[in-house]
Amino acid sequence: MTTSRRDFLKKSTLAVAGGSLLSTSLFVNPPKKKLLGLQLYCVRDEMKADPLATLKELAKIGYKYVEHADYVDRKFYGWTPQEFKKVLKDLGMKMPSGHTVLNMSKHWDATKKDFTDSWKYTVEDAAYMEQEFVISPSMDSKVRQSREALMHILEAFNKSGELCKKSGMKFGYHNHHFEFNEKHGDETLYDIILNNTDPNLVMQQLDTGNLYNGGAKAIDIVKKFPGRFESLHVKDEIKSPDGSHEKYESTILGAGIVGVKEVIDICRDSGGTIHFIIEQESYQGKAPIQCMKEDYEVMKKWGY
Repeated sequence: MTTSRRDFLKKSTLAVAGGSLLSTSLFVNPPKKKLLGLQLYCVRDEMKADPLATLKELAKIGYKYVEHADYVDRKFYGWTPQEFKKVLKDLGMKMPSGHTVLNMSKHWDATKKDFTDSWKYTVEDAAYMEQEFVISPSMDSKVRQSREALMHILEAFNKSGELCKKSGMKFGYHNHHFEFNEKHGDETLYDIILNNTDPNLVMQQLDTGNLYNGGAKAIDIVKKFPGRFESLHVKDEIKSPDGSHEKYESTILGAGIVGVKEVIDICRDSGGTIHFIIEQESYQGKAPIQCMKEDYEVMKKWGY
């Protein structure tokens, strides 16, 4: 993701609101079907200005599945879970996954060795929305500085997977670029993450574009870890025109250097991927909604 995306995530907060935790007996495992969706961060400014109008535009394009990037004070884009679920239902849409950063300082009680109510509510609200995956899209730099600290959060990932499993979901992690150019010993952070999380509890959402700024290639990663990516952020990359932030930035699918179709075909046919989530964060002068339309048409042309 771009620098602005990471800044956005760092500034996001999650506060505990009133209400009781729902019984997990209300939930059943959702069907594991392949689907094409959109990460709503692609249209972040539009969602901030007028979320309902934006969702209507996406529905007109053909999107039936969206992934959130805004959960604050137990609300999605300012709506309660009950309100947001109805908004999506009225538009013929669903939200099978979402991004909320698992922050150890806010969401883990070291004295009780348990998650805080704040994180338990996060999982509860995700289950109410009938999500399959609760995905943490970032990792604080402090927990990456030592292998010991990294192993501590990976233990929390597995425990979060156990918590999510009670409601028929999986916990997940989404990569940026640092996982590929930061190491402990001879291992990249990404190798450590995948080798120390239980795939039965913790799924991986591979961002096919982000890793280029870390010196990796998506095709190499999906071949190195076959079957580990139940979800993909389908993203293409070009060299940043001005180089003001990172070397690469996202672009229309098929117009960049990723070789996206080959990557997603491998994941679809033999990699166990069931969620194909479009994400484009830079637009090269085009309107974001227009980019979402073009990306959708490309994926449909490719058979998704």
